[in-house]
Amino acid sequence: MTDSPETPDAPEPFGARLRRAMDDRGPLCVGIDPHASLLTDWGLNDDVAGLERFSRTVVEALAGRVAVLKPQSAFFERFGSRGIAVLEKSVQEAREAGALVVMDAKRGDIGSTMAAYAETFLRPGSPLFSDALTVSPYLGYGSLRPAVDLARESGTGLFVLALTSNPEGGEVQHAVRGNGQDVASTVLAHLAAENGRETPLGSFGAVVGATLGDLSAYDLEINGPLLAPGIGAQGATPAGLRGVFGAAVRQVVPNVSRGVLRHGPDTTALRASADRFAEEIRAAVAVA
Repeated sequence: MTDSPETPDAPEPFGARLRRAMDDRGPLCVGIDPHASLLTDWGLNDDVAGLERFSRTVVEALAGRVAVLKPQSAFFERFGSRGIAVLEKSVQEAREAGALVVMDAKRGDIGSTMAAYAETFLRPGSPLFSDALTVSPYLGYGSLRPAVDLARESGTGLFVLALTSNPEGGEVQHAVRGNGQDVASTVLAHLAAENGRETPLGSFGAVVGATLGDLSAYDLEINGPLLAPGIGAQGATPAGLRGVFGAAVRQVVPNVSRGVLRHGPDTTALRASADRFAEEIRAAVAVA
């Protein structure tokens, strides 16, 4: 944990860059999720050429206007090295256009392996260098230390799985430890400690599903961002965000994937959908 001022040579922290992007462009993260079914819906083949066309269209349509793009690494990895090459290009072009890129890879391991994952996604100069990375803490929060340390050094961020929207998640996340605190609360407490008093926003966030209903039993005010999947196709709405996240709603980064992507490959329709979600979310989370 640190609350010391940024040194002149240090990169601007992810949390500060994210806060500015959400204020300027609207608090919206759009997933780049090239499901085979979406490729088909777009009239594309389920191959590398289809993947490349899909990703290029999304980046060209949205990277200049949304705060965050979140590519799902698995949908690129399934095509092997050629798919990874498409991912590399998509990340680079999205960041050049001004969007922050959160790599949705959900990495988690121990020691040198976790350090290697961090180097892959959080080390400047890496072909897959991103602004933030999703990670799993379920080998123990301390196993994430190499990624936390590199994120501080490189001005990047992490989104740690805490309260996910999948129904299976509860068997781990709601499990109660010997001290009476459940696992999700433990993860949130660690993140609050990492962020300390950083302003305007810490760089270490949690993944918290927007579909989970009232979360008032949890302390979500971790002074860091809350990546919230589930808006749109999964049933959550912008209007419902305040009821889920309460006083922490201003820290929420709502994620929409299919709700926007289903409007492709028409770039005008993609932009109109993203703009509509961004405005609805901005209105829903505005300070009264």
